[in-house]
Amino acid sequence: MTNACSTIREIRFITGIFCCLVIALFVKAGVAQTNGEWPCFHGTSRTNKSAETGLLKQWPASGPKLLWTVSGLGEGYSSVSIAEGKIFTAGKQDNQTYVFSYDLNGKLLWKTPNGGAWSTNMSHARSYTGSRSTPTYDGDAVYHLGETGRLAAFESGAGKEMWAVDFLKTFGAEIPEYGFAESVFIDGDRLYCSPAGEKGFMVCLNKRNGSLIWANTDISGVAGYCSPVLARHGGYLQVISMSSDCAYGLDAETGKLLWKVAYEGSRSLNNTDPIFHDGHVFVTSGYGKGSMLLKLRASGGRIVPETVWQSKLMDNHHGGVILHDGYLYGAGSESRGWFCLEFLTGKEMWKSRGKGSLVFADTMLYLLEESGGMKLVSATPERYDERGAFEAPEGGRGMHWAHPVVCGGRLYIRHADKLFAYDIKG
Repeated sequence: MTNACSTIREIRFITGIFCCLVIALFVKAGVAQTNGEWPCFHGTSRTNKSAETGLLKQWPASGPKLLWTVSGLGEGYSSVSIAEGKIFTAGKQDNQTYVFSYDLNGKLLWKTPNGGAWSTNMSHARSYTGSRSTPTYDGDAVYHLGETGRLAAFESGAGKEMWAVDFLKTFGAEIPEYGFAESVFIDGDRLYCSPAGEKGFMVCLNKRNGSLIWANTDISGVAGYCSPVLARHGGYLQVISMSSDCAYGLDAETGKLLWKVAYEGSRSLNNTDPIFHDGHVFVTSGYGKGSMLLKLRASGGRIVPETVWQSKLMDNHHGGVILHDGYLYGAGSESRGWFCLEFLTGKEMWKSRGKGSLVFADTMLYLLEESGGMKLVSATPERYDERGAFEAPEGGRGMHWAHPVVCGGRLYIRHADKLFAYDIKG
């Protein structure tokens, strides 16, 4: 009898532990889906991968259902961030950059200015004007970098400005050739961004008031237009990013330069965010540079970068690259096409015609062509497996360069003046 009771108690104990683990795993895996949040450019971890499940694996011939359309965003290439039941983006109207907030039904909640808009005399770039940076949500505040270098924090509820820093005045920066495009990254109370100025190429600010924590001036080149990622490796929490001519890693605590590798094409443009995984850093750029994988070797408190492979394939312009289960997915520029490459070797697994930006969710890739074609493709290295396609509506002039977002069972597509929300739940 005693043994039987002991066994029952053991079973109940083990069952209780199992239930707690299941609940914990459900909560952890379901946060992005349950809360419907995508708080910054390319998501919380900057991997551009949504944690959502239960989405359509095949689209009808006409594409998924269009739920609503928002008009009035003006010009721009900002994507959307989503938190606390609100959508945040940015756009240019009458030579003024604005940050917008909408509810999940597309109703405007607030609209607040953030500095003058970028303009150009370059004939080929006159249609490129408008917002670039995607707002970052964190702790009931929204942070946005305007094209002319004004970084500001706004109350997420009402849009009231809390503080602002002028990159040109504070850090001796100059407006880049195509305007500031970085989407700032926040970790705890720290905000990381790249003024690319003589008083600070990359800086760390206090997110609560914009005060300076540290500034690094060891980086060469000018602004590379990409956004930073954070990774813990070699005893350091590293801020990893790119300038116009190099990839680098800084100690996130002090701003000390840990490593740097030359990386420059025929143009001073490194637009695509780096990818960190398992001690490796993947970088890619158009204009003749291609792709490269680095191995960061930690030795005696030092970080030594070593080249694993280089390739002209998948020379990504600015549409982004995704790493999933050991394979890279993204588009090439001069090597035109959608690619799948093996992460550790650079081996081409497949290639399909096209070029654009993408996002990952529930084992699928959402490929947005520059021309507006939207495709659903399985994220598998075996073959290019398309599961649906449709033409996204036009929202104005210019290419479809704003990156798509999957959040809350919806696919969001921004084009110029308009934002489109599609139902993609399975």
